Formats: sequence, structure tokens, C-alpha cells
Amino acid sequence: MAKEPKKLDQLFHDTLKDIYFAEKKILVTLPKMAKAAQSDELKAAFEKHRDETEGQIERLEQIFELIEKPARGKKCDAIEGILDEGKEIMDEYADTPALDAGLLAAAQAVEHYEISRYGTLKAWAAKLNMPEAAKLLEQTLAEEKKTDDTLTKIAETAVNYEAAA
Repeated sequence: MAKEPKKLDQLFHDTLKDIYFAEKKILVTLPKMAKAAQSDELKAAFEKHRDETEGQIERLEQIFELIEKPARGKKCDAIEGILDEGKEIMDEYADTPALDAGLLAAAQAVEHYEISRYGTLKAWAAKLNMPEAAKLLEQTLAEEKKTDDTLTKIAETAVNYEAAA
């Protein structure tokens, strides 16, 4: 018997599970990054994004409800690898001038992953005629882009100078 070809709605659901897993992992990691950060501005950015991440998880749960599927994550090797790199930076650069620059770089790797995922999910939601899901995904995408911009400003105005000094 021939296997039924997978369709975009299944890919959407799988990717939703992937980012749900990722957001839950990020939620646990952000307080550790905030604690490790030496810059008050960077610490505050991590704490603010932790609060935003809670809202992003809630929006993902709303999307799971919209597609009538349980809110469950699926192990995401990509985010685990990115977060492992961040942990490695925290361990190897603890108490050094370069720590915050490394934390910032790791955080931006996470943001870029999330921007990629949310942009894709938003496009697929639109294609699948799910305007409510697309709207929720756009809200999160905008937050992720704003966080990335904030991190860039912190890097360019302070952290990278301190790391190089």
C-alpha cells in the first residue's frame, strides 16, 4: 500500500512542535544567561526577553488550539546545539571581558533561529488560510526582531568595546 504524501499542514504542525520545544528550552536558559551577564543592560535585555518568551509560548498554545492539536514539543537538535554553544561560552569565558560579547552572540544565534522559524510558520499559516494563527505568529516575529535589534545596539554601543579593551 502506498504511503500518503505529507502535506503543508503536517509540516506546519511539526514545525510548530519544534519551535514550542525551542521556546520552552529558551525560557529555562534565559535566566542563566541573565545571571552570567556582567552588563546591567544585557542582563535587563535577557530578563525582558524571558517575560516575552512566556507570552510567545502562550501564543503557540493558542495556535495548537486553533489547529485542534495538543501543545507538545518535538526535540529540536538545532536549538539544543545553539544553546549548548551558549553554555560553552558561559563556562569558557566566565569572569572575562569577552563574556558579554559571547553571550550576546549566542543570544543572537537563538534570535535568528527563531526569526527564521516564525517567518516560515507565518507564511505557511497564510497559505493554509489560518489568518488568526498568522496574526499570532506575526506578533511573535515582531518581538523576536525587536529583541535582535536591541541586542545589536547593546553590542555596538558597549559590550564589544568592553570585550576588546
